[in-house]
Amino acid sequence: MTGLQSVPRAPGRLPLLGHALPLARSPLAFVTSLRESGDLVRVDIGTLPVYFVNSFELAHEVMVAKASSFEKGRFFDRLRDLVGNGLATADAQTHRVHRRLMQPMFHRDRIAGYARLMSDQAQQMADSWSAGSTVAVEEVMNAFVVTTVASAMFSSDIGAPARDCVQRNVPVIIKNLLLRTVSPKVLDRLPIPANRHFDAATRELHQVLDDVIAEARNAGAAYAPDVPDVLSTLLEARDPETGAALTDSEIRDELGTILFAGVEATASTLAWAFHEIARDPQTEERLVAEIASVVGDGPVTFEHVRQLPFLQHVLDETIRLHGVTLLMRRAVKPVDLGGHIVPPGTEVAFSLYALHRDPRAYTDPERFDPDRWLPENVGSRPRESFVPFGAGNRKCIGDAFAWTAVIIAMATILPRWQLTHLSGHQPKEATSAVPHPDHLPMTALRRKVAVTSA
Repeated sequence: MTGLQSVPRAPGRLPLLGHALPLARSPLAFVTSLRESGDLVRVDIGTLPVYFVNSFELAHEVMVAKASSFEKGRFFDRLRDLVGNGLATADAQTHRVHRRLMQPMFHRDRIAGYARLMSDQAQQMADSWSAGSTVAVEEVMNAFVVTTVASAMFSSDIGAPARDCVQRNVPVIIKNLLLRTVSPKVLDRLPIPANRHFDAATRELHQVLDDVIAEARNAGAAYAPDVPDVLSTLLEARDPETGAALTDSEIRDELGTILFAGVEATASTLAWAFHEIARDPQTEERLVAEIASVVGDGPVTFEHVRQLPFLQHVLDETIRLHGVTLLMRRAVKPVDLGGHIVPPGTEVAFSLYALHRDPRAYTDPERFDPDRWLPENVGSRPRESFVPFGAGNRKCIGDAFAWTAVIIAMATILPRWQLTHLSGHQPKEATSAVPHPDHLPMTALRRKVAVTSA
């Protein structure tokens, strides 16, 4: 075993700036190219050395096998300034306690209740389109997810101001979130429009969340929505070991974390899925036939979600190609990583976007191929080569909620509408926490053949 001095440095470094220019110019291409330099590569962000893990085996060590040797890294330090000390940014002890308290709101029975809300929202979205109209897919999918998440969080009249505020401000915050978290803190003070809009949206969201939590707390038993929502669950949660309740600030941090962690990835996956299947008529035909066979003419229900395996394959392939841009960890004790001793305080990074395009795990990795996820093909790949929601004890707690919303939305829209690309337009990957389409206008065409159950 050797120290980090023998780890190769990525090409393109400049004095003082490090690798800031290639990261800024083409971040997705840059993180994907790092595997050419080795499984562990040094990247300098300014003068800060960051060691990128470029194989799924080493990423598994960081997230699972040797997770106790790491804490959340610099990215999450900056994120904490914005979303507080929720699950995404909490230390190990706080994370353990809060995750246990929040687990009931993502139980299968609770998600089944949310599914009715998701189905209603998806039908309203589909009803709002007209034949031949142009739909800004990235915008309408974002609006669908924001509305769905906000309604699950605040289902009573008390929560109405928060739902409105979320719908108005979360898109503004998400648009600038990645740049804000990876930039030096001193740049936050620059009087540029992006900073002004971000700061105003964050202040308003925090204030409204504080007000709604206080009002619900004061209402006591009167705040009892017909379907338990996230806010009521957090208000009632008690640590089984100490009996302690969450404070108002802890509740606000967890609500904010759910918003920032759940909205962008879910909306991005939906938008990219419609883009990918529009380029693959055979896949679209198979999807429509499967939905017709399982769902028929009625609304999509929670029971249908697990009965649509090909749709699941399409979504797995979509999120493989368009996954999380960057995650970071910081070593808290010496740890062996790929034959190198990583000392405490070292920043370690990995990109799910890049790992899921590794040709060592995926043949022709840039090609959209839902049949990669047929059981006979999945079995030939290591399980740790696909981690769209992370892995280990820090795996996303809301993955089942997000996947249910995506499946219900697609199974609602596809039988009624065919979304086709506008001639000459090619969406670009806008770099953010999850690379979303910069703009995805599509034409909505009614299905020529009515969908009926098989």
